[in-house]
Amino acid sequence: MRSTAWQYAMPFRLAWEERDGHRWAGPLAAVGLAAGAAMALFGLPPVDLHGPLHYAGVMGPLCGGTRAVHAAALGDLGDALRFNPLAVLLVPGAVAALVREAAGRLTGRWPNVRITHRRAAIAAAAVLTAALTVRQQTRADLLGPEPDGGMAAGLLLYAAAVPLVAALVVVLLLRRHRHR
Repeated sequence: MRSTAWQYAMPFRLAWEERDGHRWAGPLAAVGLAAGAAMALFGLPPVDLHGPLHYAGVMGPLCGGTRAVHAAALGDLGDALRFNPLAVLLVPGAVAALVREAAGRLTGRWPNVRITHRRAAIAAAAVLTAALTVRQQTRADLLGPEPDGGMAAGLLLYAAAVPLVAALVVVLLLRRHRHR
């Protein structure tokens, strides 16, 4: 098989292997789809799922996720996108994980995703998470607890918190790397 330039640029590859490298994916997908179906039947959960920063107007990348999954489960993709675009990816991703699970169990060969360029994958994940966080913060009026969503206060808190969280992640990654 001839390699192409884009294959070297991709931070991951798909490999069919004799062992399941993602044993958690199928069960997690089944639980997620069951939760989505339950929300479609019974409505949103009656519990408060927000973290403390939410009440200060800080919207994270997962804010609006429950309402988005609920909307997606009801087939309202417009509302799902409005609340959190991740929901539109989660539902087909969960279905794909269940198809992967079935294919692996039937054939004894599992499609496993392997990260080939760890730094590129981490950089891409960080950029996408930051972009989603900014997007969600700009929708604080829709997602937030207050009528104005506390957008200015939320942006200020993020400006202070992001460098601290980034430093913590770097320290944890360095510690993990040293222990190998």
